[in-house]
Amino acid sequence: MDPDFIGKEKIASLLPMKTCIEVMETMFRSLAGGGCLQPLRSLMWLPDKSGLLGMMPAYAGEMAMMGVKVISVFHGNKEAGIPSHQGVVILMDSRHGRPLMILDAEEITAIRTAAASAVATRLLSNPDSSTLAILGSGEQAQRHIEAIQLVRDIRQIRVWSRNYEHAAVLARAVEHRYKVDTRVHKQAAEAVSQADIICAVTASGQPVLKGEWIAEGAHINAVGACTPAARELDGLAVQRSKLYTDNYQSLLAEAGDFIIAKKEDLITDDHVKGEISEVLARVKRGRETTGEITLFKSLGIAMEDLYAASHIYFKLYPR
Repeated sequence: MDPDFIGKEKIASLLPMKTCIEVMETMFRSLAGGGCLQPLRSLMWLPDKSGLLGMMPAYAGEMAMMGVKVISVFHGNKEAGIPSHQGVVILMDSRHGRPLMILDAEEITAIRTAAASAVATRLLSNPDSSTLAILGSGEQAQRHIEAIQLVRDIRQIRVWSRNYEHAAVLARAVEHRYKVDTRVHKQAAEAVSQADIICAVTASGQPVLKGEWIAEGAHINAVGACTPAARELDGLAVQRSKLYTDNYQSLLAEAGDFIIAKKEDLITDDHVKGEISEVLARVKRGRETTGEITLFKSLGIAMEDLYAASHIYFKLYPR
């Protein structure tokens, strides 16, 4: 039987955000237990650096599943009204290597990225966090607003973007949809001032969040930068934070937020406190005081795609 193609609308109906948060927590717990493989993704840049092709393989023994996400990233697409991330997730069984399903990678990536941040937020932020600052106004800004509200009682949302008009449009849509006090700010420093949770979800290669702006007790999800030369946080922001990640290997090889702060001699490898999977398994400690600043550096790992795709497959074809 030829593998089905699952498009955006069907993915959205089978993998709502609340469900995906649960799937991502299951995935992180499975990582802690072993039986999973995910080599570092392979990136092929085009000669003019206008875009790249990424290949992200993974294997999950407990589900007898393996797969690969093939995705292109062209940040300049926004001007043309085309998504920056496009591709497919190919799902296969690991008993016989049979292709099972092909899924739209743009939708899976959008949902699972925010869901993983929500798992980290529930794990690391102060339980009474109520003010959310969003740096960025694109797809991940929308998705993170949706996801974070599912794990914390958010009463105010602050939006900043390098494009003020985009931020204003997002703020109006959010306030209408969620009936939450939503404000747009012209300065990032104003948006994050005294915020309990900060999500950096921009395509910027230069810092948009500075350490001097961050209030004690805040939790940060740093999502946008995923190459060694790009960062959304300055070195002081990383230095002030207890740093957690989704995968050590990815962090050390790809996270400009970490790599550049290290080159500036502000931190060392010992600054990394653990993977989210280790905190869930209680192998490593998470937040220990209300005043600590915690930071989840998200690189986006292949296991997230594999578990999201497998959930959809088993919904359609129950075992």
